[in-house]
Amino acid sequence: MSDNTEKLFLIEQELKQYLSIFKKTTASILDNEISKYPIYVVHKEDLQIGINVIDRFSTRSNWSIEASTLEEFVAKKLITESKVDEFRKTYKNSEEHACFFVVSELGAQFVFIAYPN
Repeated sequence: MSDNTEKLFLIEQELKQYLSIFKKTTASILDNEISKYPIYVVHKEDLQIGINVIDRFSTRSNWSIEASTLEEFVAKKLITESKVDEFRKTYKNSEEHACFFVVSELGAQFVFIAYPN
């Protein structure tokens, strides 16, 4: 396992402990018709995106996590209009998977984690 793969695996393991919170937040986003594409932004920096779900300083987590949407990513030009259709094709069912945009020393990447049954 490469060092980067191992780091990403550790981030995923930490995120899994919060999946019940993400599932409830996703349901709220979908039920209130805010977006069909919720995205959780995982970071250690001070990012101005989304609504705080987990603050790393108050939860003793390594990561802060905000709830955002595809629409906000497009508005903030994190995803260009020309890439929206491609993103929607790769996006997994939000009732079954949480979508994370992980900003770490490895760069920024999308990660999907399945909710437990």
